[in-house]
Parts: sequence; structure tokens; C-alpha cells
Amino acid sequence: MRILLVEDDELIGYAVERALKDDGHAVDWVRDGESALSSLYLEAYSLVLLDLGLPIKDGLEVLETMRKAKKIMPVIILTARDSIEDRIKGLDLGADDYLVKPFSIDELHARIRAVVRRNQGAADPVLKSALLQLNTTTKEVEVADEVFSLSAKEYALLHALMANPGAILSKQSLEDALYGWNEEVASNAVEFIIHGLRKKLGKAAIKNVRGMGWLVTK
Repeated sequence: MRILLVEDDELIGYAVERALKDDGHAVDWVRDGESALSSLYLEAYSLVLLDLGLPIKDGLEVLETMRKAKKIMPVIILTARDSIEDRIKGLDLGADDYLVKPFSIDELHARIRAVVRRNQGAADPVLKSALLQLNTTTKEVEVADEVFSLSAKEYALLHALMANPGAILSKQSLEDALYGWNEEVASNAVEFIIHGLRKKLGKAAIKNVRGMGWLVTK
């Protein structure tokens, strides 16, 4: 899943970026409101983590602008502003959740999972296809009553496919879900991860459509 992190505090930004990448997400980190809006017009994100006290443009202004522009991806506000008025204003402008600093990284992960589930219209943390069941909480996948653990990149790639069962995802789409701007991507990175998953889960788990991409059977 590709996430836009908007945070001007270097220590917090680095900690959150590192934690998200360790969890298998692709992360683009910007440090001011103007850059956030530019990024939203350049890339397609699954989620935005938005600080409020930003240089150039305040986070609430960013939120209001993106909602007026029909940018519908979920937004979690991360901020030190903890007054009821600030929370109400952020939620009324279109935020999906509001997390006050300092916060636990584990709680952030849990809120991300919950917000993404709601956005996809799914209360169940388990994504299902014809052959697979992917638990988004434990990051384990079940195949024919056997449970397998996944690496961060294996989970990220399989999650992208399982979130759209039956849909063919191109190599570029999968790279976008796996890697942020500053990450070097090997030319065969996607193929390498899929090879590992098929070796672990069976060749039928992920199907290749020659010249188009890959899918999991709906």
C-alpha cells in the first residue's frame, strides 16, 4: 500500500517512515503543505497521514483543498493539537481519524488497518480469494488449511492483489504499491517476490496474464 506521509518534524517523520516501511508499505514523505498537495496530484495513494502544523500551508488547508478536489483517499491526522475544537474541525473537513502525538506506532498500525478496511467497505480483517485468506492483522496467509508467515514485501504485494481479486495488476502498479520515491527498484523485483510467494503458496496462488500482469482468482 502506498502512503503519503506529511510531517515536518524530522524525528517523528523518520520514525513513522521507518515503521511503515518495515510493515511493508511504500512511503513518500513530504515536509510541507504545498508539497503534499503537489504529491496528491502526481501519485495515487491508498492513505494520507497528515500533520496539521505544517510550513507554507497548514494541514487543515491541505485537507480542505484535497477534499474539494475530490481526492477521496482516507486521511489520518497526526498532530499535537488535542483540543476538541481541532478534532471536530479536522473530522468535519473530511479526516477519517485523528491521532494525537505522542502516539504508539502499534496504535498507528491498527488505525491504518481499520481506516483502510472501512474505506474498502470491509469490516473483516481477512481478505479472501478463491484459494487464499490473508489476515491483515497478523499478516499471515492461509492456503488449504495451512498458515504461512510472509515477509514485509511479500505481504505488501499479496495485499495489493487480494484487495482487488480477479483484477489484473501490472508490474508498474505493483511497484507503486511496494516502493516509495527514494527506494531503488531492481528490474526484476516484482517477479522475484512473486516467485517466492508461488514457491511458498503454490503456483496456482498467483496467476500471470502474459504481457499484462498478475492476479489472484476471485
